[in-house]
Amino acid sequence: MRKSRRGVEDRWTKADGTPSANHGTGMRWRARYVDDRGGEHAKGFAKKQEANRWLDQQTAALVAGKHVTPRDARTTVSEWSATWLAGYGSKRASTVAVAKAHLLHIDAEFGHMTLSEIRPSQIRSWLSALRTAGLSDHYISAIHGRLSQILDDAMHDNLLGANPCSRRTSPPVGKQKLYCATDEQVWALHDAMPEHLQVAILLGAFVGLRIGEAVGLRVCDVDFMRGIVLPVQQPGGAPLKTEGSSAPIPIPKELALMLSASVQRFGGETMVTNGYRRSCSQRRLQEVVVDARERVDGLPETFTFHDLRHYFASMLIASGADIKTVQARLRHASATTTLDTYSHLWPDADESTRTAVGNVIAARMEGTG
Repeated sequence: MRKSRRGVEDRWTKADGTPSANHGTGMRWRARYVDDRGGEHAKGFAKKQEANRWLDQQTAALVAGKHVTPRDARTTVSEWSATWLAGYGSKRASTVAVAKAHLLHIDAEFGHMTLSEIRPSQIRSWLSALRTAGLSDHYISAIHGRLSQILDDAMHDNLLGANPCSRRTSPPVGKQKLYCATDEQVWALHDAMPEHLQVAILLGAFVGLRIGEAVGLRVCDVDFMRGIVLPVQQPGGAPLKTEGSSAPIPIPKELALMLSASVQRFGGETMVTNGYRRSCSQRRLQEVVVDARERVDGLPETFTFHDLRHYFASMLIASGADIKTVQARLRHASATTTLDTYSHLWPDADESTRTAVGNVIAARMEGTG
């Protein structure tokens, strides 16, 4: 006779009618089912009604494709985070470091809980506490996104039936506060840098390179005659942030001459050196920028090398460059990214429409006057 794939049976009574070894445990009813992988699962209950309810829940989860085995259901957030991070290690070191920082916040709140214990209400309360602690909306949104990511992956691994993160728990995205230095501040920063590192300021402020791209830029990646900078790698030959990051960047002949002069004096294989024709590390460049900013009036304590890229964008926008041009020079994957970051720098649209309408009305009045 084929054995049933599910059912509830009396645990106290053996087939011959004698009491079983379970007598006295309080768990009279045993619910049993076989999952879609052939694994058998059972659980004891004091009441038959409870056993049937649990069995129905497990069956419904199987039908919906959301079944989690009882053993996997005991996986804690901390345990899964460690497993997830191990599989995430193939990413760039900087990307992994950001993920680790997010997981510190997640594990501090939910690490002791099983994956299925997290509730949307708990997530909302946690995000509110992070905001009270002083974290920015932008960073809180990133942490929430990371939690949703690891829980989605837990579902893919059949460790979780449903992700409690959703649009209802999602916090306001917020925007990073940008600081756009003035022309005077950029040149003051340039002059405050050691001479062999002044070229890095030129690459950040007038080419728009990220710090990793600037440090990884080789002399052979610059066409001084045609005025083209072509980023290819980050330090140590690591790939660029995105595929679009390798797009060529045109530079004026004046800048090409300044870059060439730096190569003549300090250049080795890379454009940015340690002063002895060897490559400069990303960490060292950032430290020198932080030290130099102390000698520039008005630069905030939060100013970093990346803010030179914001200066580059603001300079292009102020000169009348359109969205697609700025996107191309910053090598953003889409114009949406450019708009999300720099839309506030474009001229006021209200004033532009007032002028357009005003010109038409003025022409009409002149014709009938």
